[in-house]
Amino acid sequence: MYKIEKKNYGYHLTFDGFIKADEMNQWLEESKGILSKSPGGFGVFVDMRGLKPLPADSQTHMQEGQQLYKNSGMVRSVVILDNPLATMQFKRIAKSSGIYEWERYIDASTIINWENRGVDWLTKAIDPDKL
Repeated sequence: MYKIEKKNYGYHLTFDGFIKADEMNQWLEESKGILSKSPGGFGVFVDMRGLKPLPADSQTHMQEGQQLYKNSGMVRSVVILDNPLATMQFKRIAKSSGIYEWERYIDASTIINWENRGVDWLTKAIDPDKL
């Protein structure tokens, strides 16, 4: 399951459960439509708590989506995870897509105020890795 919501800082994306390639491609196509009308200079908050590791074909669509968001004006993104395997997977995907430098990862299983830290990264450039 995925969801895309417009927020004052940009976009809030939610991914949950097991996402197959067809659903990930649907997210990618929906994102293309939304981002074609989006002003540049936005942040992306990605809530992946509960997301299962992605199969290889879903990872390809995720990587394309990350590049799409970056090329459409994404300034910073934050990814909230609660699974060490998914965290490793998404760091690798971000490195492959070229957005790793602008993305931060927060482990919701160990950090209580993960939502505030994520929004502070997007809106105030307060790096959660340096807190």
